[in-house]
Order: sequence, then structure tokens, then C-alpha cells
Amino acid sequence: MIRFPAFLLAALTCIQLQAQRISPIVIETKNASLVLSVAGNQRVLQSYFGKKTDQASIGKLTGGREAYLTAGMENQFEPAIRMVHNDGNPSLELRYVSHTSNTKGNISTTDILMKDPVYPVEVTLHYTAWKDEDVFSCQAIIRHQEKKPVMLTQYASGMLHFDADQYWLTQFHGDWAREVNMVEEKLTHGIKSLESKLGTRTNFYQTQFFFLSLDKPSDENTGELIAGTLNWTGNFQFSFEVDQRNALRVRSGINSYASEYYLAPNETFTTPEMIVTWSNQGKGRASRNLHRWARNYAVLNGKGERMVLLNNWEATHTTFDEKRLVELFDEGKKIGVDLFLLDDGWFGNNFERNDDKTGLGDWQPTKTKLPHGIGYLVDEAEKRGLHFGIWLEPEMVNPKSDLYKAHPDWILKLPNREEHYGRNQLVLDLTNPKVQDFVFKIVDDLLTQNPRLAYIKWDCNRSITNAWSPYLKEKQSHLYIEYTRSLYKVLERIRAKYPTLPIMLCAGGGGRTDYGAMKYFTEFWPSDNTDALERIFIQWGYSYFFPANTISAHVTSMGKNQSLKFRTDVAMMGRLGYDIRTNNFTQQDIEFTNNAIKTYKQISSVIQQGDQYRLISPYEEDRAVLMYVNEQQNKAILFQYFTTPRRKNIFTRVRLQGLDPQRNYRIREINLYPGTKSNNPENEKQYSGEYLMSIGLNIAPRGLALTSNVFEIIAE
Repeated sequence: MIRFPAFLLAALTCIQLQAQRISPIVIETKNASLVLSVAGNQRVLQSYFGKKTDQASIGKLTGGREAYLTAGMENQFEPAIRMVHNDGNPSLELRYVSHTSNTKGNISTTDILMKDPVYPVEVTLHYTAWKDEDVFSCQAIIRHQEKKPVMLTQYASGMLHFDADQYWLTQFHGDWAREVNMVEEKLTHGIKSLESKLGTRTNFYQTQFFFLSLDKPSDENTGELIAGTLNWTGNFQFSFEVDQRNALRVRSGINSYASEYYLAPNETFTTPEMIVTWSNQGKGRASRNLHRWARNYAVLNGKGERMVLLNNWEATHTTFDEKRLVELFDEGKKIGVDLFLLDDGWFGNNFERNDDKTGLGDWQPTKTKLPHGIGYLVDEAEKRGLHFGIWLEPEMVNPKSDLYKAHPDWILKLPNREEHYGRNQLVLDLTNPKVQDFVFKIVDDLLTQNPRLAYIKWDCNRSITNAWSPYLKEKQSHLYIEYTRSLYKVLERIRAKYPTLPIMLCAGGGGRTDYGAMKYFTEFWPSDNTDALERIFIQWGYSYFFPANTISAHVTSMGKNQSLKFRTDVAMMGRLGYDIRTNNFTQQDIEFTNNAIKTYKQISSVIQQGDQYRLISPYEEDRAVLMYVNEQQNKAILFQYFTTPRRKNIFTRVRLQGLDPQRNYRIREINLYPGTKSNNPENEKQYSGEYLMSIGLNIAPRGLALTSNVFEIIAE
């Protein structure tokens, strides 16, 4: 008798079905298999999900649980889909009709068509597998041919079933400036839900990804688990339901809160992709799977270089003029950045943008601040060898603006209620095609008038509250879905005309951090909290699901008792940038920063494109240690950060990962402050990869709070 691993769904717990008429539908990657089968009643079952198995084992699989559970029939648990028909009947049955599979290079797709035997409704489950990355996706495509619209009240992207003795959920929650706090808990009977109802900035309180471990908690290198997320920039929901027999259903999709969808005849409702990767080697392997997938397929220019930028926000806030900005260009040139980013405060004339209370919506340069316009700034930056970028928040409006006065019908707000503000602003009704044209035109006009504009920071500083759309009228329950779809329409238009322009995704910090948006953006802003000590934890949390080249990390003056080196080393963990008053730098600070940027450019290919290994967690020790290894395994970068240790702390050796055990490697500490030398006992020593991974390095004999080291590890 075959004993299948934990992800096998125990067929013995299911009702016995007739013999299958269709061969198992196998969706595979390099190391994992998802097996679907068709029961005698023609329902599609998930029979297996786990370690890649052979054909003989697959042939012996029988039964399973329904892959896309419907409501209104005999199912007594949370459904994947619930539909109310024209005649008021709230039931749906989906029977297998056919399936097709195609493979093109590294990517395979499978479509399984199912139909209701009574009503003219069909659902196609569309699966994609990225072989080398061990990543799967699932989405549902829903259509019908009834005479009138049907009502959808549930419409999950996908559902996965598991059988294990225990389930451990790792989730990430937070708030503004306190993003991605990691919590792990054991799931018990009932439903655990991770969700957002914020409309925009949907990831603020609950980050849009999770780990699910089987049988026992997973660590970085051991344990069987899945990592999951959703390609959607709107309201989301992940539900985890443990039933009376200890079976688990994981449901992922758009949050249907206040979002009953009336699907017209012959209209297609396509859910966003549920993304999962399977690992039996802990969270580290799952992260690396997702990082490779993201760089190759999910992030705009994921394999490209990222510029080091200087932002003016901390230096000036909204108080500046042309002269001050040009001075900042000189400061940027002095420290060696590639790009100057002009942040908030450059626009509005009748309502000048001198704080966050006015001007949003009026995207013309303020004449008193910038009498020569944006083109002059582009020219002056380029004279100094810098590219020029600009901040936008095109989805928003201040009540004190020309736009608000001209188009009150373009704004999301309840009738017969007082306006409710977030950051003194309201959200534009992006479901309105005229508003979509307006938002596109903001970007298009800037780039048409200033074709050498090299970068945009796209912000979004409030969620949707008091939600009501003048445009949607009687279809208010479509608002949250149509807003996100409309945002994508605008971004598609921008990318069709400007396919390579780097754009940072920002939403008051980490309010938008999802792969639904990242195909249009090159990077995202993780948090407005740039305190380097706090950023160790924040960037650590994001690193579980996003590669380093997508995580914008700036050196700022935030944080007490933190050296410039410490703040720089922490920012080097991601896409390095600066937002700091460099005119206050000492000559040594300038020298260090100039050298640090040169160093970062030399090692950035390893950090941004290499495999990441989290070696020691700041959640477990008073330090964090992580490393990046390039594909050839001939170069690695190791970061060590001490958080709040006391002198009596004794730190253990650090075992490295990802190296070639047969090669010899030289250890060299880099990014040292001028006038200092490495006092690390391992500096300039040489070891085999086998020694480094099995014995490790003694790199922290006496760690001091808020200090750091960067090591370059080169194969000899």
C-alpha cells in the first residue's frame, strides 16, 4: 500500500465514487505535482498536491475533494462559488466537460471546462505551472447564457485541500509605519480569514501573502509548506477552514464583501490568479521559488538594473524652489546617485501644494516655485549627469483644488452624507472612463512635454471609505472590483505607450504590495518608516515573497543613535536609494557615501538577481544575518546587522548556504567607513564551501547594538 506525503488528500475520508472515466489531469513543475481527477458523477476532484510523484503512483489515486466547491447543493462548507440564477435558485453544480493542456518552454497551462447540467452556466479552471520555479497559479473563468444577469456572491480564484495532523499559518500584519509583522499560529477547527476591505491601499493592515505548514511549523530550511498570494490590487480574502475531520480547505480570491456581482449574459468574469509554490525544504526554498518567478515573469523589467536615487522629501518636504532643487542636484552628483526624484509639492496654482491640504488633482507645475517648468529641471539634472523623476498621486483629489470644483461627479463619496477625508483627500471615481482618460493624460502629458523624464513614483495615500460611485449608479456593489479593473486599464495604456519607464509603486508606505500591480511597476515602497532598525524587520518580512530588486530601501536620518554606515548597510539589502539632507554631511560622510554607492553598483547584480538565504532571523536573535548568492555560485554578499544586543550576548557561528561545496572562497569585509579597518577575525580568510556551510563563520564575537557588517565572498 502506498503511503503518500502530507499533501495527499485522504480518499478514505471522502464518499466513495464510481470509477473514473477520465485519466488523471496532472499539472507538474520540477519538484511538485497537482493531480486532478474526474469522479463518476463528473465532478472535478483534487486528488493530490505535493512532492512530484511517478505515473504508477498517480494511476493508483482515487477520490479526493471537489476542486471548486459550489454552494446550494450538498456542500456544507465555505464554497468557492455561489450563484443566484434568474429564477432565484441559489444552487450550482459543475460537471466536467473537457480539458486541454499546452506546454511552451518552461510554462504549461491546463484548462478544465465544467458546466451546470440544468442551467446554461460554465466555469473554466485555468491552471499555469512554471516548471523551473516550482510555482502554480489558478483562476476561474465564469460565463453564462441565461436571459438576465445572474448574481455572484462568491467567486474564488482557487481552492486547495489538505490532510495533515496539524496546520501552522504564518501571516503578516501591521499598519502605517509598522508593516509586515510576522506571526505564526496553529490553525484550529473553524475558519481563519485574512482579508482586506480597504478598496485601495488594501495591504496596510493585512499583507497579501501567507505560509501554510503541514504537520509542524516550518523553519527556513525544513518543513513541508505552501506559500500563497493573490495577483490582485483590490480587496482580497484568504480563508482557512479546518473541518470536523481535520481536513483543511484553503480558499483564495477577491473579497466579496459588499461586492455582489451581476454577471450579464455572455459576459466573462475572470478572477485574479491565486499563486502558490510548494516546498519540502522550508520557507527559504519557497521564497527563492517566488523570487525567481517574480524576476522572470511577474515584475516589470525584473531582470534589469535599478537606479540609485536621491529623493528630496526629507530635505525640503513641500517647501522648495528651483534654486534649492538645483542645489540638491549638485548634492546628488557629489555622492554619486543616478537619479533625482522630485517628491510631493511641485504642482497647483490656484491651490498651491504647500502641504497635504490643497492641490491634488491640479497637475500643473506651481509657477511661484517652478517658473521654468519641469523641463528646466530635467535639463539641469542632466547637466550634472543625473536622470530626473517625479512624484504623482493621480487617483486622488483635494477638496481645495480646481479639479474638485470642476468635476464633483468624478469623486467617490456618499450622497446625503458629509465627506470623509483621509489625509485631507478623496478618491477619484476611476470606474468612470472619463476619469481613466484624465489619469492617463496626467502621465502622458508629463512624458510628452518632458520626453526625457526618467522615473515616476506613483502614490496612493488613502483607502476607499464612504464608498459610492456616481458613474456606477445602480451597480454600487461592483465598485471595489471595477475600481481595480479600471486601475489596470489605465496602467495598461501607460505601459502600451511607455513600456520601459521605471515606476515605483507607493501607497503611503506598504499599502500596495502585490503581484497584480507589480507587472506594471519596477519596485515598491515598503514603508514610510525608514528607521534602519525597524527596516531590518520590515524588509525581512517582505523578503519572504518579493525579490530584493523590488524592495525600495532608502538611507534617511530617521532613527536614533544609528551611524550612516549602519543605515546604508540596511538599505543595501534592497534597491538602494537616499532621502537625506546631504548638505549636513561631513567630508568623511560624503566620501563614505560615494564609495558605498560605487560598492553597491559592483555588488547589486548579486543582491538583486541572486538567490537569497535568511540565515539568522531578528525574530530569534538580537541580530539578523542574510546572504545573496549569484547563479554561478562564485560570488556572494553577506549582511550582518546587530539590533539591540547587550555585551554579554554570545553569538554562535553562522553557517552559510547556497555555495559550491567543492570551491574555495575568500571572505572580505567591504563598505567600511573611511579611516576604519575590519577587525573581524574572518576578514581575508579562505575556506571551502563545504566548511562555510557545515562549520560556518565566527563573524560576531562581540556584537554592538546598531552596528553592521557587509562581506563579499568570492570563489578563488
